[in-house]
This record gives sequence, structure tokens and C-alpha cells, in this order.
Amino acid sequence: MAKEISLKYGCNPNQVPSRIFMKEGELPLQVLNGRPGYINFLDAFNSWQLVRELKMATGLPAAASFKHVSPAGAAVYVPLSDTLKKIYFVDDLELSPIASAYAAARGADRMSSYGDWAALSDVCDKETATLLAREVSDGIIAPGYTDEALAILKTKRKGNYNVVQIDESYVPAPIEHKDVFGVTFEQGRNELKIDASLLEDLPTANKNLTDEAKRDLIVSLITLKYTQSNSVCYVKNGQAIGVGAGQQSRVHCTRLAGNKADNWYLRQSPRVLELPFKPGLRRPDRDNTIDVYISDDYMDVLADGQWENFFTEKPQPFTREQRRQWLDGMTGVALGSDAFFPFGDNIERAHKSGVQFIAQPGGSIRDDNVIEVCDRYGIAMAFTGLRLFHH
Repeated sequence: MAKEISLKYGCNPNQVPSRIFMKEGELPLQVLNGRPGYINFLDAFNSWQLVRELKMATGLPAAASFKHVSPAGAAVYVPLSDTLKKIYFVDDLELSPIASAYAAARGADRMSSYGDWAALSDVCDKETATLLAREVSDGIIAPGYTDEALAILKTKRKGNYNVVQIDESYVPAPIEHKDVFGVTFEQGRNELKIDASLLEDLPTANKNLTDEAKRDLIVSLITLKYTQSNSVCYVKNGQAIGVGAGQQSRVHCTRLAGNKADNWYLRQSPRVLELPFKPGLRRPDRDNTIDVYISDDYMDVLADGQWENFFTEKPQPFTREQRRQWLDGMTGVALGSDAFFPFGDNIERAHKSGVQFIAQPGGSIRDDNVIEVCDRYGIAMAFTGLRLFHH
């Protein structure tokens, strides 16, 4: 392993020189293919920590899809339904547990995952490499690769796909540093363990957290630990279905993530599953078209006659009332927040997306109001006492 790796440039082409290096010892990684850049490595290191902690907390294979230093999606292995396989475009593939986890991580928000950085908690196998080979992705980090998987990945992007192998035994120093404007910041690493013990303080009338709800809340909290703050994360069946990152207002996080969760569920509706797409339409074009179809913008597309570019026949509109009726069937969603909810409006918005379980630090002067709104909807909420800001 090398002590340093020179990079083409930093965040932008004008930011040179650029490199990653260790002040002591060697880098805990090997570049097996390609030439990862500055942002690639930021995504790689953050996403690796996320999937590593998910695996440690749940015992399940875990995967993440990262974009611009925040997860577009994250998931632990839970068998995918036939419907989810279809909307994730993997119904024609054989899926191992780690491949299923990545399909879920990438599939929940396919528009955000376009051109992602993939992270796996386990060795990348042929099934996962086959899935990745046909998607638009910048690179992958994993603790290892089978020979078949590596051979497949090396054919991607004309042989330039970025493949990084991390030393899973590597333990970083307990104190970390970052330079900003020529000034060095120092802090202890955020090493607090996230597990079910954080979910014992339940101030709401409903104190029932199922094992599945606990798992999903843990997935949510660990995902938030590596999401740019402010952030909120909706989770169902072991996968993040909506991540709201980097917003200045918490309710904007809740709305953004909730809208993504709604889109995830709307994609499973019969109206979307039965859309008459033209044969051979590329997956990204399908994703973009579905996103328009389930929005209010679709009426404008219909008026312009653009449907002929994507469909063999003109689909009936998916009206706002019809969408709301379908969304009313979404239940059992878990929600985590990286800091306390200051107002009950966050709970009102979360309820609209089927949230029944919440984990947040607590400690707001308006906790009573937040608890009151939870009780109105029968939501079980845990106060974790743990803030998870990440910058």
C-alpha cells in the first residue's frame, strides 16, 4: 500500500495540486482500477464507514449509494419483493444478499443515485458487479472482490471504472483534523455506538417498537451519522427510502426526505408499473419520465405532446387525488433526525408519508408539542439523547 496518492485536482479543476496521504504509515486502501478523484475519495471513506457500521449494528450485509458526500441511499439485506425488483430494474438478475442490499440502496432514489459512488460491507461478488456494470456509477469501495467481480468491473467505463479496496482492519486515530481557510480544526472522532439501547426512552403514549422498527430506526440513525446536516432519513424494510440532507431548516429536511419517500412508494403503484414505455428506452430516461409522471408537471408534458418520445400510447394522468389515495396505503415507516425537532410541523409532514416510528435526540423547549402531535397520530417516538451533526 502507498503512503500517498496524487489526484488530478481537488473539488474543482482549478484546485491543484491535490493528493491524499498519511502523515504516519501507509494508506489503508488499494486502487485496483481507475483513478479516483478528490470527491470520489470523500464519498468512498464516508460511505465505507456507513456500511461498516450498519453491518456491525445489524449483522446484515449493507450497502450505500453516495453522491457529494451524502448518501442517496443505504440499506441492509432484506429480501426484495417482486415489485421492488421491478422498480429497481433488477428483476432479470440473480441477486446475492450483498447485491440485494446495493439494489435497495441505489433503487430507492434512482435519480439521486445516478453517477453514484457505491459502498459494500462485504466482498463484492459477481452478482453485485453485474448489477453495477449496467448502471451509471463513478466507483466502488469494498473490503474485497472476487476474481469474477473484478474482471466485470474492469470492463466498465472503457476500463476506467474506479475500484477501491479498503483494509477492513484499519482503525483511524481517535483525534481528527480538518483545515479550513488556513486554520486547523481538531475534534475527537464520533465513535459513539448506535444500537437499540438508544431507543429505550419513549415519551409518547405509544411505546411499542417492533424488532423491525428498531432495525429501521438504527439504519436511519447510522445513515444520518454520515449525511451532511441538517438531515432527516425515512426508512422502511431495512432501506432508506428518503434522505433529506444539508438543509438549513429541519422542516425542509423532513419535506425533502418525505417527498423522496412518497416518490419511492408511488413508483410501486399499478399506474406506474403498467406504463407503456417504448421498447429499448434507457433506464435513466425511464427514471426521469416516471418522476415527471408522478408529479404535477405531467399535465404540461401531456399538453406539449412529449409523451410520444417515451410511450407507445398516451397514459392517463395520475391525478393529485389518485396519488394521495395510493400514498394513504404507506405505513410502518421509521424516521430519524440528526437533531431535535423544534416544532410539531415536522411530525405532521412525516405522518403524511406513513411514519409510525421516530428516533430523535429530544431536548427542544417544544418537546411537549412534538410529543402531543405524535400522540395524535399514534406514533411511537424515542428520545436518543444523541445528536448526529456531520460536516
